[in-house]
Amino acid sequence: MVVGACRRHRDQSDPCLFSCEFPKMSHPSKDLDTLIHPPLGFSLIAALCNLEDVDLRFLADLLEVGDSTLSHTLAAMRDAGLVEVHEESAGRRNRTWVGVTDEGRRAFNRHVEALREIIASGT
Repeated sequence: MVVGACRRHRDQSDPCLFSCEFPKMSHPSKDLDTLIHPPLGFSLIAALCNLEDVDLRFLADLLEVGDSTLSHTLAAMRDAGLVEVHEESAGRRNRTWVGVTDEGRRAFNRHVEALREIIASGT
């Protein structure tokens, strides 16, 4: 419950001044995922939700970011269970593959829904 002053009462001695009740509301921005919200995180999860496992080099080129920046973002998302990262031998080199987890897909969908609610409410 949120308690606030009633606009119609100006006399501070009036007990109603601080007892008007408003329904507790939660702004949709509270549902935004802090790992997904930054542009790189949002683009990364959006790409992974629309593709199968993706080669790290392809992903870096697609998102136009450096390896270090992408690796840092992926590590945070991996630790949160949003993406999975695995390596595979390819001749003399290892290839790194990235995919979205079921939890990552659900988090992205919740995030997009929160954005839609913010847009629809105009706040």
